[in-house]
Formats: sequence, structure tokens, C-alpha cells
Amino acid sequence: MGDVVRFVPKSELERARLIAEARAIYDSIFPPAIPDRVPRDGEERVKT
Repeated sequence: MGDVVRFVPKSELERARLIAEARAIYDSIFPPAIPDRVPRDGEERVKT
């Protein structure tokens, strides 16, 4: 029965949502480098 309920302001929720959306857009433009990824059919291996 000692649970603590934290109320989060709408502005904080909106800020977190916008950051997540921006991160998704950034990752779609600049995909994170995966050095050990095996190329799929028709893809060339990325040279490092």
C-alpha cells in the first residue's frame, strides 16, 4: 500500500513524444551503423 503516484505534466509528455518522433526521423535518414550486419540479396557490403 505504499505506492507513490507521480503526476506528469502535459508539457513533459509532449516533450518526450517530440523527442521520440525526432529520433525516429533522424534514424530513418541516418540509420545506425551495424558493423556485423550480413548484406541481403542484391546489397553490397558496406566498407569501413
